[in-house]
Amino acid sequence: MFSLVRTERFEQEIKKSRFLAQAAPADSEEEARRFIAEHSMPDAGHNCWALRVGDVYRFSDDGEPGGTAGRPILQAIEGQELDRVAVVVSRWFGGILLGAGGLVRAYGGTAASCLKAAEREPIVDYATLSVACAFADEARIRSSLGGFPGTRVETTGFTPEGVRLHVTLPRDRADAFIRLVADISRGQAVVEPAGE
Repeated sequence: MFSLVRTERFEQEIKKSRFLAQAAPADSEEEARRFIAEHSMPDAGHNCWALRVGDVYRFSDDGEPGGTAGRPILQAIEGQELDRVAVVVSRWFGGILLGAGGLVRAYGGTAASCLKAAEREPIVDYATLSVACAFADEARIRSSLGGFPGTRVETTGFTPEGVRLHVTLPRDRADAFIRLVADISRGQAVVEPAGE
């Protein structure tokens, strides 16, 4: 899955109606709804939108016929394997009726074009581990973290035998890191899930 790096805009005219799509990353439903509220155009006839944040998805047709705007926008998000994203498509009516199929294509297509143009980044799930190790093993454990891109480590305290580290790394690399720490410390270090 991917999310967007920054806000993106895309505008087009379809049969004299103007469509403006605006999309942004959102880490929560509240953040997505705030983006939608702030980017809905007050002079537009309709501000249709969709959001997806993990298992939460919502959409609105904002007065357009049911199923012709919000759901096609959501399908554009899902069709591009995006998550943690909000999209609002504003429409200014140009005097020509598009029909239900035309609206589906216009809203979905405008959202899809906006999302295709946006720079994206992979969504990485992180694990946070607490490592209690001997002073002698700390430097070797820290230097081994170079083989785990995207990892952060900080010292969180000391024990009578050594040091406690707080390590955040991509979840899919956690098992390999735990094995490496066991090898370095000859099974003496204690690795546990940390409060995340």
